Amino acid sequence: MTAWLGATALQDPPRVQQDVCARPEPGSAVAEPTELRSRDGVLETDLSVHDEKLPDGTSRYCYLTSDGKPSPTLRVKPGDQLVIHFKNDLVDLDAATPAIDRALAGAPICTAKKPVDPCESGAMTPVSTNLHFHGLTVPPVCHQDDVLKTSIQPDDKPFEYRVRIPDDAAPGLYWYHPHLHGFSKTQVLGGASGALIVEGIERADPSLAGLPERVLVIRDQDLVNPDAQPSKSEPVMSKSQLDNDGDVANSGTGFGKPSKDLSVNFVPVPFPNYPPATLQMKPGERQLWRVLNASAITYLNLALLVGRAPQRVGVVGIDGVPLRFDGSPSPAVQWVNHIGLPPGSRAEFIVEGPPAGVPGLLVTRAVDTGPAGENDPNRALMAITSTADASEPQAVLPARVEPLPPPERPWVGNVAPVRVRKLFFSEQPQDPNDPNSPTKFFMTIDGNEPKPFDPNSDVPDIVATQGDVEDWIIENRSMELHDFHIHQLHFQLLDWSGIAVNEPFLRDTVNVPYYSVRMLKYPSVRLRMDFRDPNVVGTFVYHCHVLEHEDGGMMGRIKVVPRNTATSTVPPTQPTKGEL
Repeated sequence: MTAWLGATALQDPPRVQQDVCARPEPGSAVAEPTELRSRDGVLETDLSVHDEKLPDGTSRYCYLTSDGKPSPTLRVKPGDQLVIHFKNDLVDLDAATPAIDRALAGAPICTAKKPVDPCESGAMTPVSTNLHFHGLTVPPVCHQDDVLKTSIQPDDKPFEYRVRIPDDAAPGLYWYHPHLHGFSKTQVLGGASGALIVEGIERADPSLAGLPERVLVIRDQDLVNPDAQPSKSEPVMSKSQLDNDGDVANSGTGFGKPSKDLSVNFVPVPFPNYPPATLQMKPGERQLWRVLNASAITYLNLALLVGRAPQRVGVVGIDGVPLRFDGSPSPAVQWVNHIGLPPGSRAEFIVEGPPAGVPGLLVTRAVDTGPAGENDPNRALMAITSTADASEPQAVLPARVEPLPPPERPWVGNVAPVRVRKLFFSEQPQDPNDPNSPTKFFMTIDGNEPKPFDPNSDVPDIVATQGDVEDWIIENRSMELHDFHIHQLHFQLLDWSGIAVNEPFLRDTVNVPYYSVRMLKYPSVRLRMDFRDPNVVGTFVYHCHVLEHEDGGMMGRIKVVPRNTATSTVPPTQPTKGEL
């Protein structure tokens, strides 16, 4: 080992990773991600994850195919096998860099340590990673969708993910991203994310047959111009304040410096002038847009403007599930003029190209994240030009439609819950005597003392039984908007702070409104949780999908046991339906 270092590493210049995660320039045309489609029931591919540090000190992360294509869209059908040979090619961007370390940077790792099984590693380091298939109802076990123990290191051989897409999987938009506790925000914020589509949405709504479809992944990233003054077109603002996490705090005005920049399919739209990405459409052409908010912390409130007037778009799917699916009484299409997408959420909707000569603009309107939240102001995202010679999107929905089979189970909204649980989000400064110290984040079962998620524990916070339907009430006891997400399953939103809502469709991510001292009670949402699918058996997590909150401890562990082995599903601290 010493001879190799002396003869090679110290004589040759170190390999420097440059532009391994190259990005387009601001104002560029939006290119769709490379598509990988299943054949004969299998989608098998190599995928590697990389990182690099930019001269300004910010870092980038990216997934690359074997031929260097970034963040491919994985397209599968129900019943398919998804096989990913996943290689961790991360390097420690923050490591000390004396001569020997620089020589080793990016070089093969030579080590005599005993190999550790990635399925049991649980390692949490800057160069550890894994994959989570957000929204898919697949088993939470190693080589499929386990994020609690699975941790892959740079010196591991390619790790095989082998996921069978359920025969009854909802057709729609899902996504993949790293889910390593403590480092999820860093890797996702750097760009490690990609879309996954389960084909067949036209089977849920035959009116979609033959529509061109377009995949748009909106990501956030560190500010390109952090020291710039706001645009002169904005109202004069007081100086931006930073919250306890170091991000720009919510101004409460809809303007000012954002906490993070946004990008559309990696085309950055930087503060302060927000030069939009560009897209061409044929005048009046109808397309299905599949839009993913792959942001680490940024909330979106999307609107499509034509001649500055908001246009109606037809929502057909939320969080990977068609509105009319699995017995839902929802209309197949709901026409709206804006769509709220918290981090991790997705929407699929029909759009119509602007008339010839009339400009269009995709924007995100301001989101009020609360007095302790980050600043998510109004800003442009993508300028749309109508032209008769616009190229078609790379994918088109099939023109011939075979309807989906009737559901095997009753609509979850019509099933009485076997119990009700109450959980709450809360925060506190790490130093109780210093309110400006970094924040600790908690997600707690009502009646228990708040404590951060312990990745070293195997004790579940909740035990549920496969086959049951439950209601969960999620309260927010903090002055910051939070974003509830649970792995492996979907739920129906029933009410918003005690007021019934008409949402007869499914989600896997939902906002929980923030608390104000003027309120008489904590705001909450009530969710109908569906544990009936046998694929949910196992141990997985629920958390806030603002990833700095998740990394900071705002997460819990749930174990779903098979019905024939369940003995007790309600720990003493959890109220039953009759106790609430």
